[in-house]
Amino acid sequence: MTTRLESGDKAPDFNLPTADGATVRLADLASSADKGVIVYFYPAAATPGCTKEACDFRDSEASLQGAGYAVVGISPDKVTKLAKFADAEALTFPLASDEDHTTLEAYGAWGEKQNYGKTYVGVIRSTFVVNPDLTVAESFYNVKATGHVARIRKVLGLD
Repeated sequence: MTTRLESGDKAPDFNLPTADGATVRLADLASSADKGVIVYFYPAAATPGCTKEACDFRDSEASLQGAGYAVVGISPDKVTKLAKFADAEALTFPLASDEDHTTLEAYGAWGEKQNYGKTYVGVIRSTFVVNPDLTVAESFYNVKATGHVARIRKVLGLD
């Protein structure tokens, strides 16, 4: 059974390689954002659902930043695939690679899933709003790619 994070839990810190050749650390993002960090986990770059979700975050990034939130997307993809994805979709927020699933597992975003009647292990599409003190403000598991950013905006009182 995958452990799931809830509001008030300590968010696991991470330090992951990014599409632009740098690294991203949750603690650094959180200390530079007034309200916190939106960390979203997605299964695979350049797939239809993941592209829709990433583009929704891209299109809302300015208003999210204006409201005090940073955004980071994490998947098990290789950095080279993330770089192509970021370039193709003009994504300006960090995309991080978690190839060994350590961060995905720490957030409860890696586990057993079902699709078309088959059970397998993979990324559980999930999003977390992390406060500047690295506690979880909101957690969303098994989210749909379409409409998810609008739901987060509503929960955060931005719409």
